[in-house]
Amino acid sequence: METVATTTIITDMFAYEFMNNAFAAAGIVAVVSGIVGYFLVMRGQTFAGHALSHIGFAGATGAGLIGLAPLWGLLGFTLAAGIVMGALSDRISNRDIAIGVVLSLALGFGLLFLHYYTSFATQATALLFGNVLAVDRTMIATLAALSIVTLLALSLIMRPLIFASLQPELAEAKGVPLRFVSTAFLAIVALAVSECAQIVGVLLVFTLMVGPPAAAQRVTTGLWSGLGLSAALALSEAWLGIVIAYHTDWPVSFCIAMLSALGYFAALAASTRHVSRAQRTA
Repeated sequence: METVATTTIITDMFAYEFMNNAFAAAGIVAVVSGIVGYFLVMRGQTFAGHALSHIGFAGATGAGLIGLAPLWGLLGFTLAAGIVMGALSDRISNRDIAIGVVLSLALGFGLLFLHYYTSFATQATALLFGNVLAVDRTMIATLAALSIVTLLALSLIMRPLIFASLQPELAEAKGVPLRFVSTAFLAIVALAVSECAQIVGVLLVFTLMVGPPAAAQRVTTGLWSGLGLSAALALSEAWLGIVIAYHTDWPVSFCIAMLSALGYFAALAASTRHVSRAQRTA
């Protein structure tokens, strides 16, 4: 009887179309965020992902001002900002300056757009914190298409991206176009950020794009194992967050953020114990 009751509790949520849509959308976005975010963390560009999400908010508010769907404004602004950041910061030493300048300008535009379109406030809240339960099938199809484009683009630059990330001086000496690789990668990050914002909102993009990859890199040493674990962690946290939210009535984004933090701290503790054990053995 207990097994039947447990199964009913788990499967009951799938009787609702909006829950099925939420799981589908979250699954698509989580896998892409985990994979792209792995390289974002590896390259030390988490500030760039954070900045792009906030810049996207300005684009979404601007789109609402002229009557377009917020996603397209979000996508347009993040893509443009990613390309500009990459073009201005081919070297790590200049990266934060370029990002900061573009971020402050975009946030200024966001404030201006909200000033002239105050009726956008409800949608603005959804963009800030996400609302995966409101995703429809059209949005799922859009996210799937964007995900295919994102992963395909990433696969095309993966070899030079890895080389430039791990050994930038040697890569430059070998003729790898660092500026092009940086620009192309930040454009890919912009696509992933636009997708991720539809699930957890622009303020919590770190939840799926940084938490799972950072945890994966703490407990793995290989590239492919790290990528696989990062995607798996992002997917499990997104889906489990929806389940918790369904049964507690807590915000979905909060649940996913909580699981992401717990996953990272668990990985941090595990890696610390492993290092301590290795030192004692030595």
